[in-house]
Amino acid sequence: MTQKIHPSAIIDPSAELDSSVHVGAYSVIGPQVQIAADSHIASHVVIQGPSRIGQRNQIFSFASLGAMSQDKKDSGDSDTFLEIGDDNKIREYCSMHRGTQQGGGHTRVGHHNWIMAYTHIAHDCQVGNHTVFANGASLAGHVHVDDYAILGGFSGVHQFCQIGRHCFIAAGAIILKDVLPFITVSGHPPTSHGLNSEGLKRHGFAHDTLRYLRQAYKIICRQNLTTRQAIEQLQDLLEQCPEVQHFIDFLNRSARGIVR
Repeated sequence: MTQKIHPSAIIDPSAELDSSVHVGAYSVIGPQVQIAADSHIASHVVIQGPSRIGQRNQIFSFASLGAMSQDKKDSGDSDTFLEIGDDNKIREYCSMHRGTQQGGGHTRVGHHNWIMAYTHIAHDCQVGNHTVFANGASLAGHVHVDDYAILGGFSGVHQFCQIGRHCFIAAGAIILKDVLPFITVSGHPPTSHGLNSEGLKRHGFAHDTLRYLRQAYKIICRQNLTTRQAIEQLQDLLEQCPEVQHFIDFLNRSARGIVR
């Protein structure tokens, strides 16, 4: 595949694009942008640097990637950057901002993520792999999203929250606390509603594993225990179900409290 850059696109001379990258009409790619092999940039996309974008990404029209953050304290330092991995689909009007010096300097999005229209990923966020962001889902700064998490349409996540692996956040939920792995959260204010059973089945979790994870969920969310008491009880399930360790690790690192 040979590079195909529309004549109306504007590419800064310092940008580094693999020879197989496609760039559509009227797109603007600024200085200190790197784009790896077989990525496809549609028309009217703006990518600012420093940004590093991996292989085989599809970036649709009117996306804005790598702009300076919306943090008032941000000086626009060029040492901050946005990093996007491989095989992501980034749909129309998505925005992803560079990190800030006080927040670690980088915003990262992993691999194989499905990021729908009007999604916003703010400064210093860390997004894992195989996640789904439905239309209009938004992350404030410094949010961590683990692998296979699903954020419903127009859901919003407060700064510094942690979103656990394989969880499902329903449409319109406003997340102010950390969301445990493997569970479903919905409502106003959001509350937990059991395991994300269908999602876990689709990813090959065995029946016995689901049974033990359900027990772990009830220990954490339905027995009025403190976090420390819940962790002590979860230890008893580890031998039968190693996946329970994800609950324990998540509780140990949670700083904002959890949605129950």
